[in-house]
Amino acid sequence: MSLSRATRRSRSTSGRAILLTAVTLASALTLTACGDSGSKSGGSAGGNYVTGPSGISTVAKGERTDAPKLDGATVDGKTLDTTALKGKVVVLNVWGSWCPPCRAEAPYFAKVSKELGDAGKDVAFVGINTRDTSTQNAAAFEQNFGITYPSLYDPDGKLMLRFPKNTLNPSAIPSTVVIDKEGKIAARTLAAVNEEQLRSMIDPLLAEQ
Repeated sequence: MSLSRATRRSRSTSGRAILLTAVTLASALTLTACGDSGSKSGGSAGGNYVTGPSGISTVAKGERTDAPKLDGATVDGKTLDTTALKGKVVVLNVWGSWCPPCRAEAPYFAKVSKELGDAGKDVAFVGINTRDTSTQNAAAFEQNFGITYPSLYDPDGKLMLRFPKNTLNPSAIPSTVVIDKEGKIAARTLAAVNEEQLRSMIDPLLAEQ
């Protein structure tokens, strides 16, 4: 027996509602982060790291891996080589001017970098700007949020690919990786951070001897 027109219409409406719900859920999950960096290298540290409830992963001092050399042109047209910063705690923040979570965390990076710098702490902040098609948008972002430290311009995400496999690499946007005074990868988060979270990644490394 064929279905009535009303029954067919009811089933069609129900099917569209289920599809719309699935699409809405997928969109919501996508908005939790701006996207990955395109890196295919490993996202773990060989099992020797600990991830806290805030999503920050840390590695004990004796088990850390050397950070890669990150060098090239900066957003303001200068050049930078992170290996020259050895002896300081280096805070690497991967960001894009187009990324809402990056905009949300930018005021905290501006505040903490200025306060630690004014206090004479052995710490250097370095941004890695990615997926911006020109330096103009990136420069405007830095000006709007009061970012005074340099950012390497990496539109294709090539710098992120320099991180060794099975290390705490920056595999999302935004990501923050903190390198200890010996030039080794010590901490990472793959989400936007607030001031408290940012300081919790930096302060223990500043206290290390």
